[in-house]
Amino acid sequence: MNIGSEAHSSARKTLTVGIGCRLHSSAEEIEAAVRATLGLRSFDEISTIASVDVKAHETGLLEFCARHALPLKLFSREQIAAVSVEDRSAAAREHLGIDGVCEPCALLAAANESEAARAPDAAHASIGSMTPVASFAADTSNARLLVRKTVHAGVTVAIASTAARLACEQTNNDTQKQDLP
Repeated sequence: MNIGSEAHSSARKTLTVGIGCRLHSSAEEIEAAVRATLGLRSFDEISTIASVDVKAHETGLLEFCARHALPLKLFSREQIAAVSVEDRSAAAREHLGIDGVCEPCALLAAANESEAARAPDAAHASIGSMTPVASFAADTSNARLLVRKTVHAGVTVAIASTAARLACEQTNNDTQKQDLP
């Protein structure tokens, strides 16, 4: 692979995927759920997988990330609880004491990537790594859910991004500049 195509490929990686799964979900089950949730979006657009920190040793999730060379960002229950969830999960509430996993994790990861882009020294993960994001505050105002929670065979998936919001802000800023004398 040449450097030009690698740079072009990484520029398109604008999606963060939040995943919640049952204990012992297989990599194949997780992959099927992610592919179904992506719909017409490309798998190559995924920059990061995100979940709750108790999934740090979940074999299926780790194998899925390794197969696709995707970093796994893990958030604490406290960080997740700080994010508002419309579609609350009884299972997440019962087992983890939080209202959801996939949606807040997708939003937190998108916001974390946006923050890392503004302050490159804040970038935590490299391809294929697993990173607990311990110091990241739960400000998800710059992130947007593109796909709300979907459920496939015990795996919940949500997709978020900051790219759509940034593109909109860029357009608005360009318009404002044109109006100046």
